[in-house]
Amino acid sequence: MVWTTLDFQPDEYNSAARLLAKTAFPINTLDALQALDVINNWRSAHAYPLNTFQITLRNRARKFEKGVTVAQRAKRLDSIHRKLLSKKTMRLTQMQDVAGCRAIFSKLTNVYRLAEFYKKTDFDHKFRNEKDYISNPKPDGYRSYHLVYEYVGTASTSDYSGMRVEIQLRTQLQHSWATAVEAVGLFTRQALKSNQGDEDWLRFFALMSSAIAAIERTPCVPDTPGDKSSLVSEISTLAENLRAKDMLRAYNTTLETLGAAKDAKYFIIEVDPDEGKVTLRRFKAKESAAANSQYTDLESKIPEGSSRQVVLVSAADITALKRAYPN
Repeated sequence: MVWTTLDFQPDEYNSAARLLAKTAFPINTLDALQALDVINNWRSAHAYPLNTFQITLRNRARKFEKGVTVAQRAKRLDSIHRKLLSKKTMRLTQMQDVAGCRAIFSKLTNVYRLAEFYKKTDFDHKFRNEKDYISNPKPDGYRSYHLVYEYVGTASTSDYSGMRVEIQLRTQLQHSWATAVEAVGLFTRQALKSNQGDEDWLRFFALMSSAIAAIERTPCVPDTPGDKSSLVSEISTLAENLRAKDMLRAYNTTLETLGAAKDAKYFIIEVDPDEGKVTLRRFKAKESAAANSQYTDLESKIPEGSSRQVVLVSAADITALKRAYPN
């Protein structure tokens, strides 16, 4: 198995990121393309530590729920770009979620049981921080339990030491909420995931998150009704005005699968809302570097303001992929 190695120094990665923050898409200038190569190397090099964390997550999660869904993903270029713009002092090498893996449980109790297991069990890697967005939901309604670790390598993998990986633990209801936000944001061309866009849609999803909280008996989203009747009434009004059910049902797409690899591990998903089309490219485990390279190339060609999106993810198979990324 050939994994991407680090080809540049930290200052070079951070310098490339600063240039990216000033660049509009599609990327076509020589300086920006060179910077993109540097950034892609940083992101691609996370594949080895991410794979290590994902294997551990899968083994540990199955101790608590055999049917748990586990997947991993590399952060999208536009998400990196947005974070660099919003946080002027952010350095690429300090970004905690360039690589992430998640476990999706049917029961909330298993989320917390696994989180405690991580914190109390010996682990070869350095704990950085945790954020409980379930007990303390974000104002937009986002819920998940985050654990961030810093990879600690052995003699042969010491080059990857210091790279950070984010582990997300959530329930199926919380995951359905998050993927619905992404889907509506994608098709309405709004950054709802970043709490930007139409106020009615933002309010609708905040209320829906509080409805999920009522089911799971967790704290509701700040500034949303605490009583059931008021919550249901406001949700119903917004759902009707937004035609939420009709809109979500209308987002049917055709799926085109490229690559004949039956033992595929990595998948590039390209979504074109205007064409109503999803293109799925498949790569074997040994093709990690090729997958990352093509991923960056496809992303760099998306025009500014386009609703087209590309994401590189990993799952056990197509069925697991659909469970992990239903949107």
